[in-house]
Amino acid sequence: MTLSRRDLLQLSGALGAAALAPAAAGDEAAAKATPAPIAALGPMLSGVSAISVDEHRARVTRAQALLASEGLDGVVLASGTGLEYFTGAEWGLSERFFGAVITREGDPAWVSPAFEKARGLEQIQLGKDVRAWEEHESPFALVASILRDRGAAGRVGVEETMPFTFANEIAAALPAARVVSATPVTAGCRVIKDAHELALMRRANEITVRAHRAVFQSLREGMSQPEVSALSTEAHRRLGMKGGSLVLFGPDAAFPHGTTRPRPLRPGDVVLIDGGGRLLGYASDITRTGVFGRPPTDRQRRVWDVVRRAQQAAVEAAKPGVEAQSVDAAARRVIEEAAFGPGYKYFTHRVGHGIGMDGHEWTYLVRGNATKLRPGMCFSDEPGIYIPGEMGIRHEDCIFITETGAESFTKWTGSPEDPAVV
Repeated sequence: MTLSRRDLLQLSGALGAAALAPAAAGDEAAAKATPAPIAALGPMLSGVSAISVDEHRARVTRAQALLASEGLDGVVLASGTGLEYFTGAEWGLSERFFGAVITREGDPAWVSPAFEKARGLEQIQLGKDVRAWEEHESPFALVASILRDRGAAGRVGVEETMPFTFANEIAAALPAARVVSATPVTAGCRVIKDAHELALMRRANEITVRAHRAVFQSLREGMSQPEVSALSTEAHRRLGMKGGSLVLFGPDAAFPHGTTRPRPLRPGDVVLIDGGGRLLGYASDITRTGVFGRPPTDRQRRVWDVVRRAQQAAVEAAKPGVEAQSVDAAARRVIEEAAFGPGYKYFTHRVGHGIGMDGHEWTYLVRGNATKLRPGMCFSDEPGIYIPGEMGIRHEDCIFITETGAESFTKWTGSPEDPAVV
């Protein structure tokens, strides 16, 4: 069944007060059926559109300007989000090189396995220079030939997530060239999101909050963490986006990224759901933490509130011109003043990471990072307090830097009883 956005909002409001109440007991067949809050979800894709060929072309033009300013002659992109960002081509990474070369002038040139060339041509929207290599040949000789033909074999950048074996072979094929990281060009373009990218990220994060809400409403005593993770995957699917979540109960939530010994859900447990997905290439990352089946204890509520204040302090500190590390410091100060310090004692990680096409990308909100924030940068804002053997509470939303400050893509978390507000 597909519901309108208004219908979903009405359904959420009706169920809000009972978001974390244990579900009614039923027979075994009913227990295995898709819970009603998940079954009620429908696609949230109205009004979204993919990045166009013209937008990819504009990105290549920006990269070419940065090549000149950074003193690079060209950049080599292998499979991954860098290739997808600049060209729109999606290609799985394997031992066989498929990629593009961008130089200061002209369209991208391409290198493809010969037996995959027809499939490659389906992906290539920019550039007509496509050079194919047979199985016994070196694709890196073709990369070198493109750069030499374009007079761009002096200082060559490689996308930083490229496998070492590829970068090493490119260097061997260009012994007179200097092969360096292309991060000043790739991150130089990707770190600032335009209005279209921000719109895709907003919708992706809205979908994940909606999925989290339905999952919280579907919790039952005795459920396993993998069962709840499966509900998150299904909720994202019904909402129109591939995604899923890490799910942690009670003392297991003191492990920020999970434990190898998870236990079933019990009344009174803290429930931490951290997840996201990708919508038309752009990532979401949202964490909501609530208390299941019983009113939160005074200590649970206090820790929950401290973390929420730390999250608010971070977003208020984030604005153009400030150093990335100052955002982490603002959140950490709140937690330390609440006696959950010093340093990383209970707040064990940085406050945030960049996000865009990759779930984690440039730059990072962490002590020691003096990078100045600029409008269009996007980050997670995710402080937490982790008390071994007791609980872990984390609130996470994605924010973007505006001309005057920072804003969240989604509504902030609600309360320990109803954390996933939409």
